[in-house]
Amino acid sequence: MAHRAVALFSGGLDSTIAILVMLKQKIEVTAITFLTHFGCDISDRSSCSKDPFPIAGRFGFDLKLFHLGERFVEIVKNPNYGHGRNMNPCIDCRVLMLREAKTLMEMIGADFVITGEVLGQRPMSQKKNTLDLIAKETGLKGLLLRPLSAKLLPITIPETKGIVDREKLLSISGRSRKIQTTLAHEFGLTDFPTPSSGCLLTDPIYSRRLKDLLKYTPDPDFNDLNLLKIGRHFRPSEGCKIIVGRNKEENLRLSKMKGKNDILMDVRGTGSPLVLLKGEDSRRFIDLSASLCARYSDLKINPEVSVTLMDGDDETVIKIMPADQDTIEKYRIN
Repeated sequence: MAHRAVALFSGGLDSTIAILVMLKQKIEVTAITFLTHFGCDISDRSSCSKDPFPIAGRFGFDLKLFHLGERFVEIVKNPNYGHGRNMNPCIDCRVLMLREAKTLMEMIGADFVITGEVLGQRPMSQKKNTLDLIAKETGLKGLLLRPLSAKLLPITIPETKGIVDREKLLSISGRSRKIQTTLAHEFGLTDFPTPSSGCLLTDPIYSRRLKDLLKYTPDPDFNDLNLLKIGRHFRPSEGCKIIVGRNKEENLRLSKMKGKNDILMDVRGTGSPLVLLKGEDSRRFIDLSASLCARYSDLKINPEVSVTLMDGDDETVIKIMPADQDTIEKYRIN
């Protein structure tokens, strides 16, 4: 009878190597890739979000996608184990993902769960005592195998049962990925992402924007969270935000994310950002938004700029002086 493991799979180097080590031991693998509102986009090249399907297809393991949805938003807002340096609730995140993996393990009759975690690689969630805490918290004590660091960790049930050969597992620790890179070449992996800090919640700029959003909008919707990823953000009041596109792609995204009561503006006939003005009291800040639009357009050196406002089906043009640096610093979300 074939044995099976459920794997947490980001598409990154570590989780890929962990799966390949299991496949080499004739363990069937069902991988699960988790998606969230905070940047784990499988079309992205970051280490937390590389498209997992090509590798799954090449090496012949099953892959399932699962969106953590509002449950993940809630742990970002109120993590039991706190945030990291920014808004990353790393321990709570791992617990949530592994609880889902445990459910899948039980559903498909798998023997255990594996991850690509490496002892000491990440300061918050991959210390020895934290790895043990996570295993206990998820009900996976003895059933959670970390193949890359297994020889440095307590023996697990699949090892004691002879399902997995402990001698063929690894003893990697620390932040260096030299061993993983060597193994990748041995396995024939030629296209794997450069390690990065992970999801957007570890990014200080994004985290500041998220803190600001949660302060004034405790229950943000999907659109609110997506807007945090693009543009320059300004907060003129508790009930209003201004978002200024930085390039053609962001302008297009802002145009698609306009709400029913939002206002868009730009400077016609020249290089210009698209500016999105949103919020309950947004109409109080039309002049401020227009001045920011003028300031970031190619006509910013002009004493006065004509800015077009798109409010529903109505278009109007106002002439405005471009915002000065003091205005930018006063309202920018830092």
